[in-house]
Amino acid sequence: MAAGGDHGSPDSYRSPLASRYASPEMCFVFSDRYKFRTWRQLWLWLAEAEQTLGLPITDEQIQEMKSNLDNIDFKMAAEEEKRLRHDVMAHVHTFGHCCPKAAGIIHLGATSCYVGDNTGLILSSGVIMAHCSLRLPGSGNSVSISQLARVISRLADFAKERASLPTLGFTHFQPAQLTTVGKRCCLWIQDLCMDLQNLKRVRDDLRFRGVKGTTGTQASFLQLFEGDDHKVEQLDKMVTDKAGFKRAFIITGQTYTRKVDIEVLSVLASLGASVHKICTDIRLLANLKEMEEPFEKQQIGSSAMPYKRNPMRSERCCSLARHLMTLVMDPLQTASVQWFERTLDDSANRRICLAEAFLTADTILNTLQNISEGLVVYPKVIERRIRQELPFMATENIIMAMVKAGGSRQDCHEKIRVLSQQAASVVKQEGGDNDLIERIQADAYFSPIHSQLDHLLDPSSFTGRASQQVQRFLEEEVYPLLKPYESVMKVKAELCL
Repeated sequence: MAAGGDHGSPDSYRSPLASRYASPEMCFVFSDRYKFRTWRQLWLWLAEAEQTLGLPITDEQIQEMKSNLDNIDFKMAAEEEKRLRHDVMAHVHTFGHCCPKAAGIIHLGATSCYVGDNTGLILSSGVIMAHCSLRLPGSGNSVSISQLARVISRLADFAKERASLPTLGFTHFQPAQLTTVGKRCCLWIQDLCMDLQNLKRVRDDLRFRGVKGTTGTQASFLQLFEGDDHKVEQLDKMVTDKAGFKRAFIITGQTYTRKVDIEVLSVLASLGASVHKICTDIRLLANLKEMEEPFEKQQIGSSAMPYKRNPMRSERCCSLARHLMTLVMDPLQTASVQWFERTLDDSANRRICLAEAFLTADTILNTLQNISEGLVVYPKVIERRIRQELPFMATENIIMAMVKAGGSRQDCHEKIRVLSQQAASVVKQEGGDNDLIERIQADAYFSPIHSQLDHLLDPSSFTGRASQQVQRFLEEEVYPLLKPYESVMKVKAELCL
């Protein structure tokens, strides 16, 4: 029921997703105005198709419905719902009130799920249909897909620019072999590309519920068309086409299968996992002072510690991504308990989880885009950390160079082992810098390769094919995937509170 508090009042709870985080565009998609206007559009499409197929519906009635699609009396609808205890019939009556000539044919042959489920399919997929006059301003694609493409594009620019910048790699968050800043970024991009492909697949696979009646048998429409199977099938196809879908379900109960909601929210949950991993990496790098998210001139990091530059955007992404990942449990459980042709215990749950999933995805993508448009790298800090660890990593190269100069591998290995332990003690016990190379330079045993040490310690010689991998990955996988979205690439992220 549509009771609740005064959502515009400071004395009433408001969802932070709508009031604080998500974009105005995504909030509009899940607004009452968009929802109920879409219901009216669906009733109009049904009436137009029924008229075309021979039912006694006049042009005057159709025109009256067209003229009142946006003329929604929300106060009357709320009063009707309170009286009738039924949201769809409340809006049938409200629409009929401003369309008195068409009132008798609104919702003709349909059940509540005709508007509820078909609207839900439009909204939960994030798709703005080609034939729908409610297209979002400035968006011809799914909001989520366009946003994700922009994030990938920004990160691709970042990876390309820093494809050859050596940095210390980590496994188990312990120093490992070197990689490059650009290569590490490509790990993030690769996950997001998988998410983009999955979002596109779900969008392309989406089917309309269509015109199916109370238990999915189309019995009411068969009666309207006096047993004409062909006209009932035509009606279903015509409304499906008008709504911009390529196909409709052949089989439904009263509702479309709730496994559709699982598909949609599974993809969004997977996106949440990707964003959480990326932003966790950025937070760890911020602690190492190697990379930072953008920090505005007047931004305050801490109310108590004025020197702090907390990674609040990345923290927000992680916080909301955790919520997004949990929401898929709702449709999983809902689908498992839909009795026979339907039960109503899905309704209240779906009102919350579907909207929240898209609002949350919208927020984290918008925030991640903002982060990726202003990432700051500190090469000198990265270089210093490399210098701390590289001497240990270079020991194998030093041994090989000594062997080439005529030395014994076993003798050299033992010398390096002793000197490495001494250098490690300075680092761990005394808090000093790694002086392994200075010890090697001071040891006459290594004099045959002293002149080679600078070359042996060049960080770029430890990054393997990282830069070539970045170039190939971007050219062969990322840029072709982004090509269909070139028209939306220039849009900047507007960060909410």
